[in-house]
Amino acid sequence: MAKVVSINISEKKGVIKVPVKSAELKVDHGIVGDAHAGNWHRQISLLGDESIDKMRHAKSDLKSGDFAENITTTGIEVFTLPIGTRLKMGECEVEVTQIGKKCHSGCEIKQITGDCIMPREGIFVKVIVGGALNVGDEITIL
Repeated sequence: MAKVVSINISEKKGVIKVPVKSAELKVDHGIVGDAHAGNWHRQISLLGDESIDKMRHAKSDLKSGDFAENITTTGIEVFTLPIGTRLKMGECEVEVTQIGKKCHSGCEIKQITGDCIMPREGIFVKVIVGGALNVGDEITIL
């Protein structure tokens, strides 16, 4: 079963995201209280814990949110989902809008380890149906 492992937000861009137990997802916005939210195609970022595991050989203490992802998942290879795929997460529904991203000048993880998995295996979604999202909520491909 796929599920939400961690929800991570930051009040400002360029700072480390901190974990929260729950969040409100808002249509045409993203996660309420996250600096990267807004009415655009990259409202929320997702990264699988399995992807983070691939980096733990280089830095064993990596944790959810270290890659600036909003939602850390498990049990689903999010980077294999085609653009347009819809996911139900808790009471919310999101749509995949982008797979991977161009890495800007090298994040802290890349500077420390020489690599970063987010540009290859992170995805972005927009909110289709808003509501509450909690750590532990099930993720279903619609």
